[in-house]
Amino acid sequence: MTKLPREYSPPEQITKAEREARKVFRQADAEKATTEHEAAQKAFHANRERLKAERLAREAANPPVAAKKPKTKKSPR
Repeated sequence: MTKLPREYSPPEQITKAEREARKVFRQADAEKATTEHEAAQKAFHANRERLKAERLAREAANPPVAAKKPKTKKSPR
């Protein structure tokens, strides 16, 4: 059943024990999220460094060819 706009029910009061339990669960969730984020960051940086090393090795083995300058036309005077 839906409430009508004029109907009001005050928010439920939570006990001190429930507040403490929520606080503990929030802290545990925050620590878990932090460790997951740190692990993802370490994996990302390790992969980036590996790819950078591979790119530098490739570039060292095959140095890039210098681009040729286009010849300019001499204008007739």
